[in-house]
Amino acid sequence: MVGLKEELLKSIWHAFTALDLDRSGKVSKSQLKVLSHNLCTVLNVPHDPVALEEHFRDDDEGPVSNQGYMPYLNKFILEKVQGNFDKVEFNRMCWTLCAKKNLSKSPLLISDEDAFKVWVIFNFLSEDKYPLIIVPEEIEYLLKKITEAMGAGWQQEQFDHYKIALNTSREGLSAWELIDLIGSGQFSKGMDRQTVSMAINEVFNELILDVLKQGYMLKKGHKRKNWMERWFVLKPSIISYYVSEDLKDKKGDIILDGNCCVEALPDKDGKKCLFLIKCLDKTFEISASDKKKKQEWIQAIQSTVNLLRAGSPPPHKEARQKRKELRQKLLAEQEELERQMKELQAANENKQKELETVRKQLEAAAARAAEEEKKRLQTQVELQDRFSLELEREKMVRQKMEEQVAQKSSELEQYLQRVRELEEMYKQLQEALEDEKQARQDEETVRKLQARLLEEETAKRAELEKWHLQQQQAIQMTEAEKQELENQRMMKEQALQVAMQQLKQLELERKEALEQYEEVKKKLETAANNTKSWKDKVAHHEGLIRLIEPGSKNPHLITNWGPAAFTEAELEERQRSWKGKKATSE
Repeated sequence: MVGLKEELLKSIWHAFTALDLDRSGKVSKSQLKVLSHNLCTVLNVPHDPVALEEHFRDDDEGPVSNQGYMPYLNKFILEKVQGNFDKVEFNRMCWTLCAKKNLSKSPLLISDEDAFKVWVIFNFLSEDKYPLIIVPEEIEYLLKKITEAMGAGWQQEQFDHYKIALNTSREGLSAWELIDLIGSGQFSKGMDRQTVSMAINEVFNELILDVLKQGYMLKKGHKRKNWMERWFVLKPSIISYYVSEDLKDKKGDIILDGNCCVEALPDKDGKKCLFLIKCLDKTFEISASDKKKKQEWIQAIQSTVNLLRAGSPPPHKEARQKRKELRQKLLAEQEELERQMKELQAANENKQKELETVRKQLEAAAARAAEEEKKRLQTQVELQDRFSLELEREKMVRQKMEEQVAQKSSELEQYLQRVRELEEMYKQLQEALEDEKQARQDEETVRKLQARLLEEETAKRAELEKWHLQQQQAIQMTEAEKQELENQRMMKEQALQVAMQQLKQLELERKEALEQYEEVKKKLETAANNTKSWKDKVAHHEGLIRLIEPGSKNPHLITNWGPAAFTEAELEERQRSWKGKKATSE
């Protein structure tokens, strides 16, 4: 699984590095989500978007950084891969993501499909370090395979010149440079596009799809015992057979293991070039087209079974591993040789340094001897000069001492004069102390007088404070009475305001009543004018109709139909009037 993981990681690295970067120089989380979802789809791994969100709280740089996309890729995708996926589909998805951005725009002699196959082969042959490159030895191996598949001769001298030019500039080629190299036709001159395409496809089938051998042969059926032509594909642990070489209609598989064996059969039933494949549960009879094909198939199948028994990888993978180990061995030997050369060079440099040190020591010794002789002569001259200088110095010292004695005498006179001045100053100081003592006594007398005055002032202050307290109490009583009068005044003002508001309200009500009275008065005048013409006539009748006038304050009579139109007094007066008129008429 480790080898499978490394192969998957190379294709994923191409897809990851082709993603667009944001302004901060990092891949956005949305692109990582899309890439992860596509990887899970083609690898048949359940996708967990929540884990991606939890992992990428902050974006980190690099596909293989400790805190970037690589830990998530290992934990949630690559560790869950079981191998039950289509490698070609997986590589095609990664190719789709990176080809458009990196593939050369210049015209190539190979198609996009061939470029894709070269890209997959690059991932298989490239070194296991990033950024991915293919070293010159693997380039030579691949070009040889393609040249052999085309049936052309290998041009070793031409490649050696190319290899020398390549080694002077860099260690190897990237995938896109390898595609440009093969697509340029530099090592396939004279070959048409179809031949190159077929050669690339053959190498792709062998290195990537693990196709060890393929071709048409006849197979005998198990039930009807008839012979049918099938396209056989031999892989490290299985032989698959199809209707045709387009691999669209698969008819079955022959599972190979260490217990299988292959045997040649004599010609029979009109079929030639027969051989037999024995497995645990089935036996398959196959007829090749000729003896050469028969022998090739028998050897290929037997070699595959032997590899399965030994647990060895396919030949091309084993060869790649051996080439890689050889390169590592050569690199280790080269490094060891360089180390030894460095050690020899260091030892030589140390010897040179030692010899140089000895030479310098001899030169230094000779220089020291000459210097010592020079110093001896110089010391002798210096001693003579020193004696002469010391004599001169003694003379000068004697003169200086005489000058110092004279100076000391002068300083002594000055000192005595200073002592006399100090004694005089001492006497003046004694007199000043006596004056200060008398001043202190006078100050004590004044202080006592001030203390007595202060006591009298304190007594007066206490009396004044007493008067002030009585005055404050009187003021407080006056203030309380004043406050009470003020409160009464405020209450009266509030009552006056209420009375004024009531008076204003009554004034408004009076005005409204007057307005209503004026309206009623106008209505009454209008009604009086309207009834004036027939009022007199109504007065001569006996009371069938009675004018509506303001009623009496006496209580009204109540009839069966409600309040009566006349009061009792009006009714009595009306009766007396009727009686008088009746008597007059009689």
